[in-house]
Amino acid sequence: MPKKWKLKKSTPLNDYRIFSTKRKKAVSPKDGAVHDFYVMDAPDWVNIIPVTPSGEIVLIKQFRHGTAEITLEIPGGMIDPGESPAECARRELLEETGFTSTRWEQIGCVRPNPAFMSNSCYTFLASGCERTSEPSFDTTEDIETLLVAPREIKRYIREGTIDHCIVIAAFGFYFLGE
Repeated sequence: MPKKWKLKKSTPLNDYRIFSTKRKKAVSPKDGAVHDFYVMDAPDWVNIIPVTPSGEIVLIKQFRHGTAEITLEIPGGMIDPGESPAECARRELLEETGFTSTRWEQIGCVRPNPAFMSNSCYTFLASGCERTSEPSFDTTEDIETLLVAPREIKRYIREGTIDHCIVIAAFGFYFLGE
């Protein structure tokens, strides 16, 4: 059975606004050797699966700098300091799509990559979503909103049209709940 490693020292390295890095020195429980590990600390995130009264899912398209591509995703974002995951989900849905909902349920939570990242991503289902305003994008956002039938989501994932891993994880929670 694996055992926890004992943290010997944690040294901050750099702060990049949306994440910071640190070096952790940890002692192996097997042989007592000390090893360096590099960790990325990031705020927790939320993903929202917004479903309209007619059953369509609200998706967004936006440019992503990591891949230099336009991606097909669900609304979501970073949780601000002092904000709960549920508050963030409501805020992000409204800002990115102009949609609101009165029926919210947290349907899952994943660790994006526990090998070197410390954060979590919460998935919320927002049922009965209706467009109540225009989107209010951050200065770095340029988003297109689409309404898609749920059956298309599975095809988009199979074909690689949706390839964002935490979006796919969110749809895993959604389809498991059917």
